[in-house]
Amino acid sequence: MAELVFFVGKGGVGKTTVSSAYAVRTALGQPKERVLLISTDPAHSLSDVFETRIGDAAKGISLVQRARITAREINSERVFRSFIDEHKRELTEAVERGSLFTADEISALLETALPGMSEMGALLAIHDAVESRKYSTIVVDTAPFGHTLRLFGLPEQFAKLLNFLELAAERDQVLAQHFGGKAAKTRPGFVDEWRKDLEEIKQAFGSAQMFLVTTAEEFALNESLRCIRALQAIDPPAKLSGIVLNRIIKRPGHCGVCASKAQAGKKAQSLLRKAYKKATLYIGEDPGFPIQGAMQLQEFGDSVFGKKKAQWHPPKLPAANRVPDLTPAEWPTLDAPLTMVLGKGGVGKTTVSAALGYRSRRTSPDDDVEICSVDPAPSLDDVFLTEVTERPRPVLGDRGFYASELDSVALYRNWVGEMRHEIDSATSVQRSGVQVDLSYERQLFSELLEIVPPGLDEVLAIFRIMEVEGDASRKVIIDMAPTGHALELLRTPERILVWSRLLLKSLASHRKLALAREAAVKIAELEVRARELSNALAGTEVAVYAVMLPEALPDRETERLLHELRTLHIAPEMVFVNRVSLSSGTGNCMQCGRAANSQAGVLRGLKQRLRAKAVYVIPDLGHGPSGKRGLREITREIWQLS
Repeated sequence: MAELVFFVGKGGVGKTTVSSAYAVRTALGQPKERVLLISTDPAHSLSDVFETRIGDAAKGISLVQRARITAREINSERVFRSFIDEHKRELTEAVERGSLFTADEISALLETALPGMSEMGALLAIHDAVESRKYSTIVVDTAPFGHTLRLFGLPEQFAKLLNFLELAAERDQVLAQHFGGKAAKTRPGFVDEWRKDLEEIKQAFGSAQMFLVTTAEEFALNESLRCIRALQAIDPPAKLSGIVLNRIIKRPGHCGVCASKAQAGKKAQSLLRKAYKKATLYIGEDPGFPIQGAMQLQEFGDSVFGKKKAQWHPPKLPAANRVPDLTPAEWPTLDAPLTMVLGKGGVGKTTVSAALGYRSRRTSPDDDVEICSVDPAPSLDDVFLTEVTERPRPVLGDRGFYASELDSVALYRNWVGEMRHEIDSATSVQRSGVQVDLSYERQLFSELLEIVPPGLDEVLAIFRIMEVEGDASRKVIIDMAPTGHALELLRTPERILVWSRLLLKSLASHRKLALAREAAVKIAELEVRARELSNALAGTEVAVYAVMLPEALPDRETERLLHELRTLHIAPEMVFVNRVSLSSGTGNCMQCGRAANSQAGVLRGLKQRLRAKAVYVIPDLGHGPSGKRGLREITREIWQLS
């Protein structure tokens, strides 16, 4: 059986680099064994790290000494669609046998449900890789932490899908038990097969190694500690094998900035060693430039996991690769009623969101501002230095400045509760025979609510925000989830429109049943809200800002993000490049010099590459700004890229 190794953590801490280095080092240490490296993050970056196109098909990557690894960037939707298509006829027959819907209606509804259920494809791909017995080690580069928790919760979601299918297929048995008599077993064989697969997935997850990747930066460290607690609370609890404290300055020299970062690294090491004595602590050194290509990954892997002193070979850059021309600017104010802030995990979306709100309150004190986080792993608490809950509450002592972290799962559960209440009321008629039939339909509909509509939980959070946005004197900023899942959320309103129209059409033929009428009312309400959001995204009511870092990987991911937004007919207003060193890179500090040169190379031609209306540059403060003092500091200076 293959050894399964997960790398988890907050976005932007270097999971892809660390997991890739681990896979390379493992392959070199076991040249006769096969190592598989897979990415489950919808915003893949394995191709960027290895400097070669990888994609969904497994690709071999040659290393030294005839060693090689196999890499794959999982297209979860394609994997899950293929899995369903294999059993589509049996699946359709099972649901048709036990529900109100015809085979054609079920097939159409299934097509709309697939995109939102596609995360299960990652489970299936991991399971298939383990069961293939082709690999001695399977290394998994996961999505940012909030959505990694979903990955570990998917076995339970898969179980709910199976419960629905079993109930739908056993209608005759349910009725026979009530009226007397016998009915043949009707459960499709593929359900038993899937149950077996589910148990194997659970076993594989339960025995997997888990490495947490974090940095010493305060926000990342705080979220990482929350990450560990959440992983240990899942069933079965995740086994934390090691912690990689990444981007640590080991040799600060005479630079005050680097000395401060080195000191923060020492404090983080002490904290983690005390708190997690059973987990091995590994240190990832910050070389001052992006680690890319098999050779650099090998050197980095030996440094982290072999604890060897690295002899860095930085990429060739101009000796004085100067920052392009920058123009002093003012922080932009909020013009649209609703502003969405997107970007790769760890680039500072939450900080930029808070800074935009803080600045707007200073320049337009008559307009209230609310910041809402829909990130499953929110960090507004860290920025505002106070507890932030799902109920909007004033922050920084400002009665016109609010913050909230919406629990999308709880909102979905409330919606399901309302739906079930309506269905229960509609099926309470006491009539012989009819009561049994409607009770069965109620149970079936209840199981259906556990698995569809896909993506509804996070979209309900946006609907809740739009209720606030109706106040003309209140500006709302949404701190979005990292890139891949933010894009999924933005695609969901259109999917809900298709799903709800199909479902309403199907229920119309059963409108004499109170069950169908009540369900139709709730679904029609959902359709109206989805249409409002879809129209707002395509119009001028919503402004979209992107945040990135002046680094090669976030640069490329931001290009892909803006391209995807344009395919959704969403035009990003601005791009913020965060944590930019404005020195020329010619000072005495080799570390800062390397970083400045590398950043300057990214900034050159950036505006043209991104095709953005405006690109703003935020200087690196050397720390994560928090509280009123920190937000005052970060909003004091901003530059515009020519």
